[in-house]
Amino acid sequence: MLQEFELFNGSLQEITHTKKLITTLNAHSYNTVKKDPLFREALRASDVILPDGISVVLAVRLLQGKRIRKIAGDDLFRYEMQRVHSMGGKCFFLGSSETTLNLIEEKVKKDFPGLRVYSYSPPYKPEFTEEDNRAMIDVVNEVEPDVLFVGMTAPKQEKWAHEHFNRLKSGHICCIGAVFDFYAGTVQRAPVWIISAGMEWFFRLVREPRRMWRRYLIGNTLFVSGILKEKFKTGSNRSPLVTLQSETVKTKKD
Repeated sequence: MLQEFELFNGSLQEITHTKKLITTLNAHSYNTVKKDPLFREALRASDVILPDGISVVLAVRLLQGKRIRKIAGDDLFRYEMQRVHSMGGKCFFLGSSETTLNLIEEKVKKDFPGLRVYSYSPPYKPEFTEEDNRAMIDVVNEVEPDVLFVGMTAPKQEKWAHEHFNRLKSGHICCIGAVFDFYAGTVQRAPVWIISAGMEWFFRLVREPRRMWRRYLIGNTLFVSGILKEKFKTGSNRSPLVTLQSETVKTKKD
């Protein structure tokens, strides 16, 4: 499955500032994409896919012998905020609750003074109506942000951003999920040393066992099984796992 996607392996500074859909790929995404064709379509249509997880990094090394760098959604978020702040631009947070968004806005004002920040909390439901979609698109387009952060959890956020990409007036459209809660402080992210050791998944499992046990204990097992099947799959004509992007980032065609 992973051979279908191009994983970005350069510096975030190399991504041009034109309109782009930026998503991430981790073990959970790998498992989900197998049973969700719309999610697969959204990832394949992304301009940039970041390897967000030590599991994906190790899989690439195992299958191709190549070393790539993990780039988490939080890394993307920090970079985008600095970039837009330096140009006196606008950022928009779409998703999460009003409480979380208020915390985010207050923190942005302290961390990035002068940066114009906007947000919108969509209704909490499995699927949005056309009226819901129109309301979200209209409020984003009224602002025309330099970066739009979409935080509806995967795969909902990726599918929504892909489906409405051409209707959105924005620069980078970044699907970053849990980063909303990390930045707001409603969920604690692992310390740097744990992240560096590749054990952030274990930290989240210990912190939120009821919510995360299936994702990490069962999900990680499924991921390893899938990668091993790719590793030992017979046939010399099999496509390589990924095409690594370093200097050129493809541009989405309308």
